[in-house]
Amino acid sequence: MRKLIYGMNLTLDGYVAAAGDDIGWSGPPSDELFRWWLDHERASGLSLYGRKLWQTMSSHWPTGDRRPGATPAEIEFARNWRDMPKVVFSSTVDRVGWNARLVTGDAVAEITRLKAGDGGPMNIGGATLAGAAVRAGLVDEYVIAAHPVLVGGGTPFFTALDGWVNLDLVETRTFPGGVVLTRYRTRR
Repeated sequence: MRKLIYGMNLTLDGYVAAAGDDIGWSGPPSDELFRWWLDHERASGLSLYGRKLWQTMSSHWPTGDRRPGATPAEIEFARNWRDMPKVVFSSTVDRVGWNARLVTGDAVAEITRLKAGDGGPMNIGGATLAGAAVRAGLVDEYVIAAHPVLVGGGTPFFTALDGWVNLDLVETRTFPGGVVLTRYRTRR
């Protein structure tokens, strides 16, 4: 069975986007944090995206390695992003590219099917999509990169749950700029 990992950058008060889907609060990550995310992505076998995160990622990373001033890590991330198999879950997107396939039906059923298969870990991103996976008990690990900013509202990292989810701390790490990364494993 494949492991499902939900990880994103978020504000200290728990939002992945401020009101109006504003992600400007995060600014560019430190080289060290960016490298951590790159290594995390390279260790994955499949990325699962909700519509909003897909639109954000696909608007930048297909050509991220050709942008003026791209760092070696950004070049590597862009190439890895293009090559990584991806599944996009949306009922409003009509086509996807860059080694991705579109799922318009039941996301929880498809994620359950993918988890039951062989392969490396899967990353899930997008608070709405991940929220459905969390409520279905499918997430095995959480990666939280908390940035030292409060935005007071927006899209929360965690959506409402039907019950408690007990976790075990796996890793804590501090990055330049005051970003604290924590990883938790779901206690089964």
